[in-house]
Amino acid sequence: MFIHSVLFEIKPEEVVQYRKDSLMWARYAKKAAGFLFYRTLKRYRTKNQYLSVYVWERKVAHDNFMRQYHDWLVGKSRAKVKVLDYFNLKQLDYSGR
Repeated sequence: MFIHSVLFEIKPEEVVQYRKDSLMWARYAKKAAGFLFYRTLKRYRTKNQYLSVYVWERKVAHDNFMRQYHDWLVGKSRAKVKVLDYFNLKQLDYSGR
């Protein structure tokens, strides 16, 4: 499993639009081969920070999606956000349902 996440700083007046933009990205990702799920998260006890998390079966599926849609979706997104960091993660262990 490959997890791509982006940490944003978002002003309170931009949060509603950021969430709409995020769901737009997720709608396109949902159609892509290898996409598993998307989450929007707010950092606990941290002001104005949000995380967009995309989970893929494999890194190559993520790479294909990004190559095809990234720049186009950035152009369609309307929220003013500041990217603080990117995290690319590979799942090693899992315990759960």
